[in-house]
Amino acid sequence: MSIAALYLTTHNWDQSKSFFQALGFDLEFETDHRAGQLRAKDGPYVFVAEVPADTPTEMHPVVILTGESDLPAGPAVAVVSPFTTTHWGAREALVRDPDGRVWRIQTAPK
Repeated sequence: MSIAALYLTTHNWDQSKSFFQALGFDLEFETDHRAGQLRAKDGPYVFVAEVPADTPTEMHPVVILTGESDLPAGPAVAVVSPFTTTHWGAREALVRDPDGRVWRIQTAPK
């Protein structure tokens, strides 16, 4: 496993994209549903997705990339939502750590 990304939601994709580009991030790709991936040099990427104005924005400060297809079994990892396939081909799950933080676990897109 490795830290792969920051995952953010926004109410304005264009403004968020401009913000990160002004900080030196390059746009790697943009989707047709007002989201995209930006990266500065060879560091983790930032994925930003626009949500409706009545939806609170959120930040998952770390996306952990794994090659595993299953989550660890047992009481050490509380599964918030099991792996599901995203519309871009990756599989994602949410887990809660002992202090209540939610972590996004992701497999590489296929």
